[in-house]
Amino acid sequence: MLVPRKLRIGLLTSASLLIAAPAFAQTLPGAPAPTTGAAKRVYTPADFARFAPKTAYDMLTQVPSFTIRNVDTTERGLGQASENVLINGQRIANKLGAVDQLQRTPASAVDHIEIVDAASLGIAGLSGQVANVILKTATGKGSGQYEWKMNARAHFTEPELMGGSISYSSKAGPVDYTVSVQNGYGRGGLGGPVKVYDPNHVVTQTWEESYKSRYEQVNSELKLGIHPGSSVGNLTLNYTPYWNPQFQDQTRTILATGEVLNRTNETSLAGYTADVNGDYEFALGPGRLKLIGLRHWEHEPLINTDITRFITTGADSIGTRFSRDTHLGEVIGRGEYHWKTGANDWQVSFERAFNYLDQKGGLFDLNPEGEFVQVPFPEGSGKVTEVRYEGIVTFSRPLAKNLDMQLAAGAEISKLDRVTDTEPARRFFRPKGSLTLGWHPAKDWDISLKFRRRVGQISFYDFLAQPDLGQDRENAGNPELVPPQSSEFETEISHDLGRWGKTRLNLHYYSVSDIVDVIPIGTDGQGIGNLPHADRLGAESTSTINLDPIGFHGAKVDLNAGFEWTSVRDPLTHKLRPITNVQDAWGSIQIRHDIPGTPFAWSAYIQHQHYTNNYYLTEIYRQLDLPWISGFYVEDKNFMGLTVRFSVDNVPEGWHYFDRTVYSGFRNVAPVAYYERHHDMVGPLFTLSIKGTF
Repeated sequence: MLVPRKLRIGLLTSASLLIAAPAFAQTLPGAPAPTTGAAKRVYTPADFARFAPKTAYDMLTQVPSFTIRNVDTTERGLGQASENVLINGQRIANKLGAVDQLQRTPASAVDHIEIVDAASLGIAGLSGQVANVILKTATGKGSGQYEWKMNARAHFTEPELMGGSISYSSKAGPVDYTVSVQNGYGRGGLGGPVKVYDPNHVVTQTWEESYKSRYEQVNSELKLGIHPGSSVGNLTLNYTPYWNPQFQDQTRTILATGEVLNRTNETSLAGYTADVNGDYEFALGPGRLKLIGLRHWEHEPLINTDITRFITTGADSIGTRFSRDTHLGEVIGRGEYHWKTGANDWQVSFERAFNYLDQKGGLFDLNPEGEFVQVPFPEGSGKVTEVRYEGIVTFSRPLAKNLDMQLAAGAEISKLDRVTDTEPARRFFRPKGSLTLGWHPAKDWDISLKFRRRVGQISFYDFLAQPDLGQDRENAGNPELVPPQSSEFETEISHDLGRWGKTRLNLHYYSVSDIVDVIPIGTDGQGIGNLPHADRLGAESTSTINLDPIGFHGAKVDLNAGFEWTSVRDPLTHKLRPITNVQDAWGSIQIRHDIPGTPFAWSAYIQHQHYTNNYYLTEIYRQLDLPWISGFYVEDKNFMGLTVRFSVDNVPEGWHYFDRTVYSGFRNVAPVAYYERHHDMVGPLFTLSIKGTF
């Protein structure tokens, strides 16, 4: 296989960074580095003091050259670990993960943070560098932290004045607890000109459009922990109502006739999620048994209304409404038994998971009297279920003083069914597992290799019809959709630069079967389905460079760059093309300066991201939301005991781009119908946050 030119350049760039780094580290002195061992680096609270962290998460984000991987909510069940963060050496085995817990944990509760290689831990699924956050033993003295955030945009949206969070942790007898409330929010807004061209690239329509969205969620959580003797138990209760209205307005002018139209697209969404997660671990025989239970509920009632009004002619308006009332759920029972025999570390796990989606969909047309009348839409309603059993055996041991190995092997059996149709349920058997090696060739080098056979997740929404009214596209349901499978190879090389910081390079190659993409459905439909095979090849380099050695005391630079080359055979043209809507290039550079002898800090950054085209059967489009963005913040870390930060993002202004080519039929046989080009202004974003503890 020929390696694309972009990939060759990226590999050489990342490799040169790793090779040149030792020379830098040996030439100039700098600030003291954290304690370093052959297999781990240890950071104490003193290493983060200059950042004045308020939560354990604030500390974790400042670990040099460490990229946090959150829980992958697309993973099947609980399964193997996907989050590269542990707490007290334990994986947080729920859908919320360790990062969520650390955001609610005061910084004063952290004893130290260890960066270790995944192969040495005996926890299946992990690879590369892992952060193990060690918390102090809870006492009866309670502590809390809070944050208030205000966010405003220069254009299109209303400000958000009540964002933030508050949490309190304490202990009562053998029970430690954390109670928290978090008001998460999001604001979206853009607007600008749109031009529509005919196949000869002659402008036929001009539009002026604006879009705004608002997202609010109030996350309430209670976490209980009990430690009777050597046993450990945890219970987490979480309830989160959310609201996500969206509105788009377009004024369209048809140049040939001068006719003016107004089109609006409005979405109403107000639902909730709820979770109960519990686990209990105790000694049993030569090892320890951990029992885990999870129950998840979600209600998503959505209404999308699209109306076109004829301003010039006064003709009757036309419109369509799509509604869906969806209930989703997941029930998981899992057991893990862990024991050691000499240098050997064993774990056997068994999991049963039940997932379901129950949707009642409706489709309505606007009549001349201005009322929406329901039309038949049976393909928008139905229930999808999956029952899955998984068993995995994990074996870990050191092969040498500086070489660790982990082997995990097992399989899953599943039954997938759209129960509201007449087709029989489909049953699958899929082997899965991984082999991971962690090598420490020198005190300042860490290398990990991982081969994994993985089964991916799918969205049950894709089993039912989900029309996109804003794009005039019907997305058919596909009852034959199956989870993708992949053989994955990853390697990660980390190099400690001493006083200069740390650098890390990750390379990966995935061979994917049954890749999820857009396919033909029926005689003239399209929707989400499976293509036989795809390849994914990429690299990412992450570095933290301290500037103390050159006399810029208290300053550091964080660098990140990556790309991914993908290839799949198009179902219409049968030619190779990229996978639909994959991030294929990204990068950022950020400098932070904590001014010595003062409580002040400042930071500035620039960031780039790029995505491949979206390949539908009747159109191709690319959407880039702020492909280039830059910003800065200033921070006072001791304003009456508080941390106050003012941020400005998207300066100078980045833009939102949407380029669309629409065909008169399937694009392999039909000519182009028109081209659509959006160039929307977003404008600067302003944020004020205040953090404190009590």
